[in-house]
Amino acid sequence: MCYKAGTLFCESWPPMHLAQRLDLRTTQTLVMTPALRQAIELLPMAHQDVEAFVAGEVETNPLLDRPEAEPETHILSRVVVAGSGGSSAAPTVSGPSSGTEGTTEGPGPLTGLHSDEGPMYGEAFGSRGGGGFGDDDDDAFEALHRLTSPPTLREHLGDQIALDFPDPGERILAEALMDHLDEAGYLPTDLSALAAQGGVSLEVVDHVVERLQKLDPPGIFARSLEECLTLQVEDQGKLTAPMQILLSRLDLVARRERAALMKLCNVDAEGLSDLLATLRRLDPKPATRFTATAATPIVPDVFVYPQAGGWRLEVNPETVPRVLANESYYVDVRRAARSVEDRAYLGERWQRATWLVKALHQRLTTLVTVTAEVVRHQEAFFTQGIAGLRPLSLREVAETVAMHESTVSRVTQNKYLATPRGVIALRSLFTNALATTSMHAEDSVAAAAVRARIRGLIASERPEEVLSDDHLAALLRTEGMIVARRTVAKYREALRIPTSSQRRREKSTDARMMAPSRTAETL
Repeated sequence: MCYKAGTLFCESWPPMHLAQRLDLRTTQTLVMTPALRQAIELLPMAHQDVEAFVAGEVETNPLLDRPEAEPETHILSRVVVAGSGGSSAAPTVSGPSSGTEGTTEGPGPLTGLHSDEGPMYGEAFGSRGGGGFGDDDDDAFEALHRLTSPPTLREHLGDQIALDFPDPGERILAEALMDHLDEAGYLPTDLSALAAQGGVSLEVVDHVVERLQKLDPPGIFARSLEECLTLQVEDQGKLTAPMQILLSRLDLVARRERAALMKLCNVDAEGLSDLLATLRRLDPKPATRFTATAATPIVPDVFVYPQAGGWRLEVNPETVPRVLANESYYVDVRRAARSVEDRAYLGERWQRATWLVKALHQRLTTLVTVTAEVVRHQEAFFTQGIAGLRPLSLREVAETVAMHESTVSRVTQNKYLATPRGVIALRSLFTNALATTSMHAEDSVAAAAVRARIRGLIASERPEEVLSDDHLAALLRTEGMIVARRTVAKYREALRIPTSSQRRREKSTDARMMAPSRTAETL
């Protein structure tokens, strides 16, 4: 061992030799082509997004057409899923078939559907020239706009301000106050800055605010939650002395201090329940009804019908876009093409058109296959409700249908089923498994079923025996469900159920206040 140039080295260590070598190896890799990537992206899309995607493809691809007429008979898919005691039939989905000669057609909808035409507005609004609006039909167009779209909060309040404030100065101040409303319909607590900006006194602003608070909707232009609720109760003619006290102590209402509220309001348990019922019917955010957009109705992707010995699945034709790849038109145009660039463009467009038809069919086939397996596994849910929900994971379905877990995860997103239990999300039928006292894996219980059981136990508890989280965990264990106390607490909070101490205080107060009335009835 020796040192040279400050470096430690060993003379007996063999020298290193660098050389280049050529090896042949066989490996398997998945190449994500743009077409494959887009086909995968189609799986998790909702049917509205798929329809928009197809519409864009049809607009940019001259070889794609949308059929104008429905075929006489074309069954999209009809899958029969047998019960737990039988076997399920293999899902069958109609593949690309020939429509007219020289046309490649993707999956089509079920028969027996029709669309009704909308109402004609021409004569109703005095239009001329074949039902169109003329240059002098501004009023008619405005009337049509008001019928077809709900008014905004500014439009709704502006019409009322124009009628209730004939004085120009007060109307300008009222419109300025309207511009200071927040999303819930509240004014700022301090209006002194607005008064100084408008060059008026704070008393004038308060006077205008009092008049604005009489507008519709009730509770608008309030400066606090208490004032908002008070305005609504006053509009209903129910602003009694006990109600005023209740509104002034909303903190006790939030903490469910029923005994303190009954003492302050000087009412019994029944009277307090009536006051709280009135309070619950009020709207703490009166402006949201105008700002919120209309909820889009859920259109199910698959219908699930009960039948003898199992269930029948049918795909909703409204959720499947129909598109045609016109082969005859492609052949004619390609024959007429003269340049190499034109033929290359037509070839790329034809490849894109045929890919779209196959991708839509593959998406539909995957959806039907996965849905059939989920329905077969969760058969007890459709007959018994949440109590019959069995644990199910994406991996279990993927192994059964011979697909990748990511494929099952994508195809179950944004999909809905129309079942005898209502319209439910397909993804909601996947739930975690909890341990049980049984030694068999198939006897595991779903987390959703445990939550439903906790709700049922609390609903049936007696006032003198309010169940704590520990007691609930013990009861669940006696029923074969191994659930920790903290898990029970988590599920209880998710169900928005108060703690055992809060429930005991509420029920004991109600029982104590109802006892004198029962004694009087007995006497």
